[in-house]
Amino acid sequence: MPYMLLIVEPPGQREARSEAEGRAVYERMTRYAQQLRERGLLRGAESLASRDGSPARVSVRGGQAAVVDGPFAEAKELIGGYFLLDCESREEAIALARECPAAEWATVEVRRLGPCFT
Repeated sequence: MPYMLLIVEPPGQREARSEAEGRAVYERMTRYAQQLRERGLLRGAESLASRDGSPARVSVRGGQAAVVDGPFAEAKELIGGYFLLDCESREEAIALARECPAAEWATVEVRRLGPCFT
């Protein structure tokens, strides 16, 4: 059963780290991903750019598209990355979220993937 672990970060926490601290966090996260891969659980994982990634929001209403460029200063949190997993159950996905190093400085949201019509 596919589950996604979304890393929900407070804004500015990446920028508050020194380069050495950032590299240490990155190493921990890549080790975690490698462990998941070795266990046959990892489908994919990526880090998302925090503020410098030129974010945009797109909506289409009445056939008219609206694009709002970021950064979005009103954000109280941001999605910093994700792990896409194959798990047997919600409980297994939650257990894996507890193992995720990011749970120490961010919130790891556990979401089951499924069709949008159910």
